[in-house]
Amino acid sequence: MKIAVVGAGGVGGYFGGRLAMAGNEVAIVARGPHLTAIRERGLRVRSANGDFIAAVPASDDPAEFGPCEVVLFCVKSYDTEAAASRLGPLLGEDTAVISLQNGVDNEEKIAATVGEGRVVGGAAFIFSSVVEPGVIAHTGGPARVVFGELNGARTTRVERLLVASHRAGIDADIPADIRVVLWTKFAFICATAGMTAGVRLPLGEIRDCPESWAVFRHIVAEVAALARAEGVSLGEDVVEDLGQPAVRLDGAQIGPDESSATAGVIFLVAERAAFEAERESRPQAITEPGKRPIFLEGSAVGCIGREK
Repeated sequence: MKIAVVGAGGVGGYFGGRLAMAGNEVAIVARGPHLTAIRERGLRVRSANGDFIAAVPASDDPAEFGPCEVVLFCVKSYDTEAAASRLGPLLGEDTAVISLQNGVDNEEKIAATVGEGRVVGGAAFIFSSVVEPGVIAHTGGPARVVFGELNGARTTRVERLLVASHRAGIDADIPADIRVVLWTKFAFICATAGMTAGVRLPLGEIRDCPESWAVFRHIVAEVAALARAEGVSLGEDVVEDLGQPAVRLDGAQIGPDESSATAGVIFLVAERAAFEAERESRPQAITEPGKRPIFLEGSAVGCIGREK
């Protein structure tokens, strides 16, 4: 397949590199020192699944590559509109633009530029990052990717990418409803980012504190309710599923520089959860895990606190 990777960071670089190593025609759209290094030394990936160097064409100008069958759209969420506006040269009649970003509104933003029919939903579960220009380090997570048409159809284009992914040794799947996957992952990110920022402790210690774990579960429930309001059928068991220690979202990764991109939903949910917690006289949900008082500026969940 002819595939363009827009945003060859930890996600795009890893999966794009794997697809290139399997013989697909992969081109990288990147910029700055990362682009220079890929051009000079190839895309280098250090992975628990085996290191490799992919010799791939790279440019900051999508017009150099022409129309592709698939565009893996992997930029940070706050760059979505700007990057989508440059996709034109990569688009053919049936090109699939697959967002592998965090969040639940990127597909809508991309569609506003390229058209709804070209946009495919996707989610990546992997811990990986750019550790130096041209070098991706895959440090953990299942290295799994799922994607699907937003209307649930099993189209030829997603089926062909599934086959290509499997041939590349990638754990890939087409779920019945990709929107359920996107919102489930988003619920986990909202709860995890909000609570770990609020108490400044890892998720395991939050889970060990009943008061804090109750707030975590409440955030998940609120996001699930928002999903249902958007017409996405998240089951009533999503709270229990995400509360399991072995939940398969261990590759859900969000950086602090992406927090503003999800603030609309995160802070809505956070404020509602904080209000419920205070009304129920459970401020220890924030203070108990670390045994230190934290006075939060703004919402009690979802923003960084300060100690007094």
